[in-house]
Amino acid sequence: MSTPATASRRDWPFEARPLSPALGAELVGIDFTRDIDERLFASIYEAFLDYQLLLFRGQEVTPARQVQFARHFGEVQVHVLNQYHADGHPELYRLSNLDAEGRPKGQHPDRGTMAWHTDGSWREVTGQATILYAEVVPARGGGTAWCDTYGAYEGLDDALKARLDGMHAIHNLDFSRNRRHGEDPMTAAQRATVPPVEHPVVTVHPDTGRRAILLGDHAETIVGMPYDEGRALVEQLNAMIVRPELVYEHRWQPMDLMVWDNRCTLHKAGSYDVAGDRRVIRRCTVLGGRPRGIAR
Repeated sequence: MSTPATASRRDWPFEARPLSPALGAELVGIDFTRDIDERLFASIYEAFLDYQLLLFRGQEVTPARQVQFARHFGEVQVHVLNQYHADGHPELYRLSNLDAEGRPKGQHPDRGTMAWHTDGSWREVTGQATILYAEVVPARGGGTAWCDTYGAYEGLDDALKARLDGMHAIHNLDFSRNRRHGEDPMTAAQRATVPPVEHPVVTVHPDTGRRAILLGDHAETIVGMPYDEGRALVEQLNAMIVRPELVYEHRWQPMDLMVWDNRCTLHKAGSYDVAGDRRVIRRCTVLGGRPRGIAR
């Protein structure tokens, strides 16, 4: 098992500067205007596993280059909310508060992103990596925060760990985007393609072998419990696992590229003045596998 402490001793062709004691590193010495070859990507992926969250500053990343980089990780998701697809690439998902003339329109593009969540947990095959690129950032607010869900699991007492081991939650995009947040961004046809799925609450990372909590805003209730009881437990656990010492909050700069591991993090977007400020973020998510629970 690798950690940031051991990561500093790795032989990488770039410098890794930790972003916080909890998680994250800025990688310095990589140029995204050049091709990322397999040897360089192997080192990036080691850092990805060690730090869970990677920052690349001041990068000129075209839409095509972003998708190309994402494909190093694996198959890139084509999101069911196709109204957000961008730049001629169905793999890209643009979050923008601007109208056709480039003016703030006073409406948040997706309020669900402002709650702690894990990308793609509403699918049977969940998100592995997510890659965000900042095109336009607001003068104030609009940051993004991440939480270490390895640390969230490790901080639980033994009795609660024993209770959660083997427990499954129902994850549901219709719940988190429509019913929970009072919006209706999904058509009936879109909802039909993403029915609720079950995932273990405690997962084992396929590369590191470490245990993490898989919950967040897409988690609706607990399998085998009355709905309201399961819903209450999900809320209780979500509040419990996000602790200040496990969180890194990022203040975006234009041309920042961020990559993180959905299998061991939660994240959320911060608020900003959607009527007076501009924010455009370009996103893609790489599919991973079916989350694996603890073997019994």
